[in-house]
Amino acid sequence: MLNLPNTITLVRIILVIVFAVALAIDGVAPFINGDSPMETMPNNGWFVPVTVGNCIALWAFVAGAISDFLDGYLARKYNLVTNFGKLIDPLADKILVSAAFIYLTYVGMCPFWVTILIIFREFLVTGLRQLAVEKGVVMAADRSGKWKTGIQLAYCIACLVHLGYAASLPEPLHSLSVGPIAEWMRAIFLWASVILTLWSGLHYCITSRSFLRG
Repeated sequence: MLNLPNTITLVRIILVIVFAVALAIDGVAPFINGDSPMETMPNNGWFVPVTVGNCIALWAFVAGAISDFLDGYLARKYNLVTNFGKLIDPLADKILVSAAFIYLTYVGMCPFWVTILIIFREFLVTGLRQLAVEKGVVMAADRSGKWKTGIQLAYCIACLVHLGYAASLPEPLHSLSVGPIAEWMRAIFLWASVILTLWSGLHYCITSRSFLRG
C-alpha cells in the first residue's frame, strides 16, 4: 500500500540517486572542461560550498536523513504501518548509508574495513529478513538498528559538512569543523557506528536463530 509514509520512503531512495549523480558529475567535471557547472566555487562569503555537486549531495543526504525520521513518525502517529513499509524503510536506510560510506572511503575519511563491515551487516540482515518473510514473519527494524542508523547518519553528515563547507565556515564553526574537537567527534561517531553495527547484527542473528535452524 503506497500511503504517505511509504511515499516518503521511496523519495528517500530517489534522493540517494541524486546524491550519487551529484558526486559523480562533481568527480568527472574537471576532466570535461574548465567552466563546468560543478566547478570549484569562489570563497567569497559564509557557507559557500566547495562545489555545486558537493552542495547538492550534502543536502540530498540531509533530506534523506530527515525523511528517515519523518516516515516512521507519520506511520506510527496515523497508524499507517504496513508490511511494505516495514521492509522498504530499512532497505532505503541501507542504500542511503552505504552510498555515503562508500564515498567517504573514496575520499579517505572512512577506513575501507568499516565500510565493508557496514555493508556486510546490511546484506546479512537483508538475508535474514528474507528468510523470515518465507516463514510468514516480517522483521521490522529494532531499537538497536534504529540507533545504529542514527549514529551512522550523524557521522556521514559531519563528514559531508566538513568536505563541503569547512573552507568557508565562519568562526567558531570553522575551528569546530577542522580542528581537533571535530576530529574527536567524528572518531566517536565512527566507533559508535562500528559498535552498534556489530551489536545490532548479532541481535538480528540471535532473533533469527529459529529461522536459521530451519
